Amino acid sequence: MPWNYEFCILICPVFMKQLLLCRHAKSSWKQNDLADIDRPLNRRGKRDAPVMGKRLLVRGMTPDLILASPAKRARKTAARLCRGMAVSKDLIRLDNAVYDTDVSGLLNVIAGISNAYTRVMLIGHNSELTSLVNQLVPVEIYNVPTCGIVACRINGDRWQDVQNLQTELLFFDYPKKTEL
Repeated sequence: MPWNYEFCILICPVFMKQLLLCRHAKSSWKQNDLADIDRPLNRRGKRDAPVMGKRLLVRGMTPDLILASPAKRARKTAARLCRGMAVSKDLIRLDNAVYDTDVSGLLNVIAGISNAYTRVMLIGHNSELTSLVNQLVPVEIYNVPTCGIVACRINGDRWQDVQNLQTELLFFDYPKKTEL
């Protein structure tokens, strides 16, 4: 019997996870008296997030779960990405541990993801997000721009092992990038 890709997908266990790391879209600084967690998206951020969601949809990279910082700009980025991907906002889970943390804290968040999820998006903040990317991905990225997305494949089937597994860069995309 010849090898059948579709059959294998149905019966073979998944041995790789995919992680999409997204920096929140551009935020507004118009109201200086707002607490950091309450800063909204600016016009460019509101425009860029659905565009990036559409790019994920075109790539066939819609996530099974979106973990987002509770900061307003991250929550709104998540909602607008969902709009662009044409998926329900029910995929979004806010996680306080994604806000105001370090790389170690972000790795703990990832390690806590249920293994039932194959492709997960984490929406966070810089500079921690760029540092996490550079720890996980075998290329150096100087800065993940606002609404930038770094996608990597993790060579393993358990999120808990993310720190000890090899990863592969699938793509690095951001709003001002002109080619897919």
